[in-house]
Amino acid sequence: MDRSIIRFSHCDKYIYCFSFHNSDSGGFVDSAGRSSSPHCPLCNSRLRFSLLDAPVSIRTPFDNGHAIPYALTIGSMHGPLYISERDNSELHVGITNSKGVVYNYTMKGVRRDETGWEQCVAVRLVQPGAASAVSLWDRELEHFALSDMWPPERFHEEREFGTCCYAFALGFINQVRAAGGKRCLTRDEFTAIHILPRMKTTSTYVQIYREVLEHDFYMIDRPRDGTG
Repeated sequence: MDRSIIRFSHCDKYIYCFSFHNSDSGGFVDSAGRSSSPHCPLCNSRLRFSLLDAPVSIRTPFDNGHAIPYALTIGSMHGPLYISERDNSELHVGITNSKGVVYNYTMKGVRRDETGWEQCVAVRLVQPGAASAVSLWDRELEHFALSDMWPPERFHEEREFGTCCYAFALGFINQVRAAGGKRCLTRDEFTAIHILPRMKTTSTYVQIYREVLEHDFYMIDRPRDGTG
């Protein structure tokens, strides 16, 4: 997912595409690399944008997890196109240390990945400047990973319930919360507060990306009041 999505308004629609301005042709380049003049894919008229209708870049929901310390990372072995609540592929989660190494529980035990999470959803767990929360983070994370709670055998037992890697991540998060005098969060609470909002945004982006990848554009009705 290395292409940027842009959105513009035309024909009372919001239209999404991969196209970008090409200074040589004065036009756009589609997902197949074909250059063309800027025409609306719906009415085929030449596009002339007002200030309010000018194309805007849609921010990707994916992050390089190795560049974000003290975070929960959500990824998929199939790639970022499968990080979606609308997809049935199995997601995988981990916890980053101060250097961006992703600790994650797998069928071989706890891994410490220095690469492989370059396109994931990263949920920051510690706000910048919270020195008290990060001072012991790396040491506690390493101790937690070395605990006998995370053998390969347990991963196979828990995988059926979808709690294996998530149990590891949430277990560490709650350990840090308890050390800071905060109450532990249930799986449902943590998911509702920290995961679902990000996954809804990510799922919408993935849906749009897939549509543009297949059809070169995607459209939705533009709200009558101009919002959205």
